[in-house]
Order: sequence, then C-alpha cells, then structure tokens
Amino acid sequence: MPDFLLNLNLVDGPVIYLFVGLSLAAVVYFFVRKPTAVWLLSATVGLLAGAAFALLAVYLTDKVWDWYGTDFLPATTTWIVITFAAVGLAIASFFGRVRWWRRVIAGIAIVVFVLTGALGVNASIGITKTMAALLGVSTEKPLDLPDANGTHPANPAGPLYQTFTPPADMPAEGTLGTVDIPNTNSGFVARPALAYVPPAGLVKNAPALPVIIQLNGMPGGPGLDDPKAMLDKLAAENNGLAPIVINPDQLGSPTTDPMCLDTKDRGQVETYIMKDVVPYVKAHFNVLQDPKYWTFLGFSNGGECAAYFGAKYPSVFGNIADISGDEYPGVEDAYTALEFFNNDQAAYQATWPVNIMAKGTYPDTLAIFTVGALDDNFAPGVKRTYDAAVKAGMKASYTAIPGAGHDGNALDGGLSVAYAALYPRLGLSKP
Repeated sequence: MPDFLLNLNLVDGPVIYLFVGLSLAAVVYFFVRKPTAVWLLSATVGLLAGAAFALLAVYLTDKVWDWYGTDFLPATTTWIVITFAAVGLAIASFFGRVRWWRRVIAGIAIVVFVLTGALGVNASIGITKTMAALLGVSTEKPLDLPDANGTHPANPAGPLYQTFTPPADMPAEGTLGTVDIPNTNSGFVARPALAYVPPAGLVKNAPALPVIIQLNGMPGGPGLDDPKAMLDKLAAENNGLAPIVINPDQLGSPTTDPMCLDTKDRGQVETYIMKDVVPYVKAHFNVLQDPKYWTFLGFSNGGECAAYFGAKYPSVFGNIADISGDEYPGVEDAYTALEFFNNDQAAYQATWPVNIMAKGTYPDTLAIFTVGALDDNFAPGVKRTYDAAVKAGMKASYTAIPGAGHDGNALDGGLSVAYAALYPRLGLSKP
C-alpha cells in the first residue's frame, strides 16, 4: 500500500468526513420515498431494533465479558448505537414493494455504515490515528543516526537551557525514523524501533541530551507521531532542546503481551530492554549517561512496564512516567501465575511494581503517574502504584486527566503532564 494511503488520518481527516457524508446521504435516500404506513413502521422497527441490539452488545462486551479491559466511553457507545440503528434501517429497506436498485443501494449502505461506525469508534478512542498504525506498520525511513562515540559525560557542565546556544542553521523540527536494534543478548524478535532526535541533537557539535525510553500500549506497536509534535513545539520554545526518545517494541506482534518479562513462551523482553536496547542507545546516540537524565515512559501496557523497569532499575532510570498503566504484568489474565510461573504466586507477585518498590530505595527518582479521570478500570491500579511510589520515597505525582478515559486524550494529557515535570528536571527549561 502506498505511503500516502498508510499515512491518511483516520481520526479527524478527510477519510472519516467522507464516510460520514456518505452515510448521511444514504439515510436521506432511504427516507426519500412514498411515506406509506408499512414503510414508516418498518423503518421505525429497523432503527429501534438496531439500536437495541447495539446496546445489548455493548452491555455484554463491556460489562459482562469485559473483552477490552476498560469501560466504553459515551462517545464510543454512541457511535456503536448509531451504526447499528443505521444498519437496521438499511435492512428494513430490503422489504416491501421496492425497486431492485434500492435493495442494491441498501446492501452497499450497510457496508458504508459499518465502515463509518468503525472509523467513528476508532476516532472516539483516538489512539490509532493512521492506516499504518491500524495495520501495525511504519512508513518512517531509517534514521540517520547522529554521531556518538560513547564518551559523553555523565553530567553536563550546567543545565542545558543555560549552556546550549542554538546555531543559526539548527532545524526547526526534530527528526523521526526507524532503528534496528540488534537482539544479540535476548534473541527477542522485535519490530523496528522508532527514534526521535530533537533540533538541538541535529546540529554540529550537538550537546549530549536526556533520553526517554517509551513503550506504547497493546494492541499496537512503536509510534511517536504525537510525542514528536508535542516535543517539537516544546523544543521551539526552549532553543531546540528536547529529550531523545527511543520507542522499542516490547510486544513482538500487535496482540501479544510478553509482560515486559523474560518468559519461556513469549520471549526475553526484559533482557531485550536492559541488555540490548539500553546499551545500544548509550553507544549510538548522543545521550547523557547519568540516571537522572534517563526516563522510562509508557502508556497502558507500556505504563506498567515503565513502573516495573523504573522500580527495578533505579540505577539506570531516574525517572518514571506511568500513563494509564496496568497495575502489574498480566493483570487482565487470572491464569498468568499458572501459565508463566508454575502457579508460584510469590514469584509472580515479586514482579509487581508495588512489591518491587516496597523493597527498593529511591533517593532521587521522579515518578509521574497519570490516568484518565473517566478510566474507572485503570485508575485504581495506577493510584495504588502511585501510593507505593510515595511510600518508597520517590518524588511522585498523580494526575487525573479531565474528560479522558483509556484513550488518546489520556495519552496526550499524560504526555503533557510528564513533559512539564521532566523539562526542568532534565535541565531543558528553567525550574
């Protein structure tokens, strides 16, 4: 598929507007006919039956079976109900004394309604924003890595906002590209990582910069479109300064959850992160080495990983940003201990961030926890992890993102909160 199609915006671009327009036109067409009593009754029954079926389906999948591990937002439910109601109307148009072409149009309309509904539901969640993201592929080109010789100081001479003067030829924006990180130590088969280098990292004699290791949620894969846009804006306000962001793949495939652990069946993800990714970043990117300048950030599945690695490896990661993270590995599966730990509950619970924090010492760890204010499923776990961080002595904060569920608003709001706390901490802006 051509890149221009893969990069089409599915959330607020022409694609969804086109399908909404086609759907509205189809609905109008169905009603442009002789308003007989039979037709009006059929249309009403179709609309109501479709809406009722949708509400039942939402109730079962959301409240009874909990297929998605989070509550549907009102906007999501609305899209589902409207979609099924429209499909019910189209089905009703098959019956009665109608021309054959109206039945053909009704059949086509059903397809259009379903595609429009899928786009609407996706837009209401706001995480999968392009066709490439939906298909789990990347259209980014390999990153031309800036020179790094591994001799950077552990600490800069002073805060970067004071010591760095941008040259006249500094780019206005950072660059984003793919990075192939060898899995020499882990053997974990990961998809290509993404990396963002800010404007200050693209100039001659660039300063060593802070680094963020970011993991996204599941299902999904590496993607840095929103962080790039947000960091480019912050860089423009701070002389081109922003962290270098490395977004490796902790899943291996969009719907597999290796839990960021070393497991027999799903790969050595912890080894991949700590012995493949971290050394690679230190060797190939112009980054500061001190833990104070290293952040582990993640959303949802990646948020749990951020809390896990930050709690377990404070000598590597001095900062944690847990955005709507799972409370612990495999939290959604009651059989995790049985499947991966031979039913050894003690061994399993030893991997939970709250238990790791209870045994650790954190003299200089900044921990940022955010969650959607409407996210009733994830909020309790994030709050418990935050409480454990406070008890363990971390400099921790907890923020509920107004109006957000477990969605794109929670992610973008969490990133904004995290960057606001990290910028002065990392010397990128004044305290």
